[in-house]
Amino acid sequence: MELTIGEFARASRLTPKALRLYDELGLLTPARTDPRSGYRFYSPAQLDQARLVAWLRRLGMPLARIRQVCALSRADAAAEVRAYWAGVEADTATRRDLASFLVAQLSERENTTMTLALRYALRTDRGLVRESNQDRGYAGDRLLAVADGFGSRGEPASASAIDALSALDGVIPAGELLNALADAVHRAGTAVADVVAANRDDGCSGTTLTALVLSGSRLGLVHVGDARVYLLRGGELFRITHDHTAVQSLVDEGRLTEEEAVSHPRRSLLVRALNGRDVRPDLALHDALPGDRYLLCTDGLHTVVPREELAAVLREVVEPEDAVERLVESANERGGPDNVVCVVADVVTGPQI
Repeated sequence: MELTIGEFARASRLTPKALRLYDELGLLTPARTDPRSGYRFYSPAQLDQARLVAWLRRLGMPLARIRQVCALSRADAAAEVRAYWAGVEADTATRRDLASFLVAQLSERENTTMTLALRYALRTDRGLVRESNQDRGYAGDRLLAVADGFGSRGEPASASAIDALSALDGVIPAGELLNALADAVHRAGTAVADVVAANRDDGCSGTTLTALVLSGSRLGLVHVGDARVYLLRGGELFRITHDHTAVQSLVDEGRLTEEEAVSHPRRSLLVRALNGRDVRPDLALHDALPGDRYLLCTDGLHTVVPREELAAVLREVVEPEDAVERLVESANERGGPDNVVCVVADVVTGPQI
């Protein structure tokens, strides 16, 4: 039995106009098209796919990605939908942070914003295995940053990225913070692209880049790669960055647990980095409070030293200088398999500017 396009539209809850578009795109081809009239006829067996297309469109999934989902097995299609929705939720979270910032920015009265300052320390170490140190860091009154270079040109890549961000270590109005971060990471990407372009024969090189910038009582975050930012607040340790790795994607999709990810052989495979190609960084805004303690570190620390020990050091060691010293020692006590750079910064009440 065949269904006319009108009957099929009613059964699938798609409009005839949508069905004609999906036919043109090769997404939902009719079972038969009359050669004279061009009228489309569908099989009842196509209803499941039509309804799937309708549901995916309601999710907001782009047509090109829907085509990919429809070509997969049920299990793989489910995984793809799960991965798509994880991305939607991440984007929504970023927009939610921006909306909260804008509401606060527009609602607050002039000169009522508390100004905070940072007490900080930075330590970098080659480790016990690597022949060179490709990690770079920066710690200043308003800017904290870490970068983990990779490939044969990893060292100049991470150095150029940090240099490009150093201009952020100055007074930036809170209302301009996100734009300043976006501009800075664009400059960093251009600088890294120049390094990579000058050495095409050296293979794949690049760097991660993660930074915090303080403005008034707010911290702007920019993040690309698998370095991490942790926040110790009220004695509890929170991770506020999301790893841009293939293994983290598997965790997001439910294919791996957090415990399995720790020992996965491909846990360092990046899906986002500054490597000469276009990249979309994570940008976010956070309210800072006096008493907060932040840790920025590359994977040479957080993949080696357990989270519980990171938290213990941050809780118990009072001075930032002593804390970074102890963290690097902990990584080397566990074999020091990679370069390490870490920054510990305490949020304190600062002078009004």
